[in-house]
Amino acid sequence: MRKFDTKVQHLKYKVLREVARLAWNDTLLDHVLDIPMSIVPGKTSTMRCCVYKERAILSERVKIAMGGNKENPNVIEVIETACDECPMGGYEVTNSCRGCLAHRCEDVCRRGAISFDHNHVAHIDKSKCVDCGACAKVCPYTAIVNRKRPCENACKIKAISMNEDKAAAIDNSKCIACGACVYQCPFGAITDKSFILDVIDIIKKSENNTKYKVFAVVAPSISSQFTYANLGQVIKGLKELGFHTVIEAALGADMVAYAEAKELAEKGFLTSSCCPAFVSYIEKSFPDLIPFISHNLSPMGAISQYIKEHEAPCKVVFIGPCTAKKAEVQKESVKPYVDAAMTFEELQALFDSKGIDITELSEELLDNASYFGRIFARCGGLSDAVAEGLKEQGIEDFELKAVSCDGIEECRTALLKKLKNVFDGNFIEGMACVGGCIGGAGCLTHGAKDKAQVDAYGKEAFEKTITDAISMLK
Repeated sequence: MRKFDTKVQHLKYKVLREVARLAWNDTLLDHVLDIPMSIVPGKTSTMRCCVYKERAILSERVKIAMGGNKENPNVIEVIETACDECPMGGYEVTNSCRGCLAHRCEDVCRRGAISFDHNHVAHIDKSKCVDCGACAKVCPYTAIVNRKRPCENACKIKAISMNEDKAAAIDNSKCIACGACVYQCPFGAITDKSFILDVIDIIKKSENNTKYKVFAVVAPSISSQFTYANLGQVIKGLKELGFHTVIEAALGADMVAYAEAKELAEKGFLTSSCCPAFVSYIEKSFPDLIPFISHNLSPMGAISQYIKEHEAPCKVVFIGPCTAKKAEVQKESVKPYVDAAMTFEELQALFDSKGIDITELSEELLDNASYFGRIFARCGGLSDAVAEGLKEQGIEDFELKAVSCDGIEECRTALLKKLKNVFDGNFIEGMACVGGCIGGAGCLTHGAKDKAQVDAYGKEAFEKTITDAISMLK
């Protein structure tokens, strides 16, 4: 029964599971130091120089599972002791170099960083090289390659560099918490802080004190996760954990699509507000475009606001694929409505920490949203929903020209075009993760089939229109 894409995810899960297990039993403070011992017992196989270093790294993983560095506002952190196995990277000459006579690489290098040995094979002096890449472009054998670290390759906004200790360093002024580096790091040296202890505390206090109910707001991308069980069993599992009610964030997506369609028609141009990483990217890298961000909360924020206003006193926990949601819930505009956010990875750890095998549970129905709310989980879904919102509101004198940006690189292209007044469209649907939310770093699995599963899940919705879905809220 395969629950995760990678062994790095599995290791992260094991730490989360043990932290959660001890927290449920109120023994975390007494046994937290034993967790690395239980996960790496004795002289078990290790990828490090010795088991002692592995245990030291695991101790850092435990700290992040317990909330991480409180002084660092970013929800993405680097475990420096684990970040020492990757080469520094940069441009290197491979054995494909034929020692040619042309020496184009030498001619084009303005820093004098290239020299040749007695066999005419090129060598790069790293103390002089500035990684401009000019030599690689002119080499007829493509013998010069740029060996970037996986995290640098994953971070398309260039928020990652190497510090003096040769470990990855994150520039918080650029980082949008999308988690691409988290998923791509082969050693799990970059990871997202967990607030799983906050979730456990919320649930436990609700059990001991009946003054408030706990709501789980689940992202529509859940339809492509927990593939070893039925979705109804996952919903039942959430009830077994102690959640009073489970509500689809897709219902919030219906609310947002309806309101965003009206706002777009009134203003003439908008960028979407649904993806927190995309919104953060605009705020940090394209501040001149901030006025164009939709004034609507994200689907998570919208439905959570409704819950807080109509079901008080209560607590709301968001569960989804997104590391950036953990940053979003810290924003002043969202903080009053969402008490904690966690990923599907963390939910799996919660199930197993309480010994809940969801495959053995009965099923419970989850049916709050329309087809259009549910397809927010994949790229293009928001644009389809906004088109439907315009149609259902009878806004016929506005022609939607939506551009769906699949991944942060496409977002950057669209935003640059808008900044230069050459953008051919009036609505930018920005998804920082390739594929949309189904490509989020906190997913259990990442696959091409996920889009089809999301669409199939959408078609199962009882409410066929956005209007029908949101009418239940009145």
